[in-house]
Amino acid sequence: MSTQVPQLVDRDAPIFSISVAAGLAGMHPQTLRGYDKLGLVQPRRAKGRGRRYSMRDVQRLRLIQHLSQVEGINLTGIQRILDMEAEIERLRATVERVGEQRDAALAQLAASGRVFTAETSGAVHLGRVIRGQRALPSR
Repeated sequence: MSTQVPQLVDRDAPIFSISVAAGLAGMHPQTLRGYDKLGLVQPRRAKGRGRRYSMRDVQRLRLIQHLSQVEGINLTGIQRILDMEAEIERLRATVERVGEQRDAALAQLAASGRVFTAETSGAVHLGRVIRGQRALPSR
């Protein structure tokens, strides 16, 4: 008996036609066309110009439906919410990237054995190492 690891599905792969995506989202295909025109969901296009939706698109459609029907938010408000969520994701990625750069810089600094201190006036001093531990320079 062979043990096969299930393949992970790419959440961004455009695999669903408009009718399938509408069914998965619990919407009418015309609603999806309207959301596409408004820019709420931007499916990719197949060679014949037909819309192709990803699993991420279907999840976004479900969120739009929830915000609209359950929360009572209009489409303009939903667009603002989606834009803010996208901005938050971009900022999180930036924070993560800056954190990685900081960690790399700290590791490089630790490897070099140099420590610098700065005063509020802007003066910078080279620190010193005392018995394997970093110490601030004496005044």
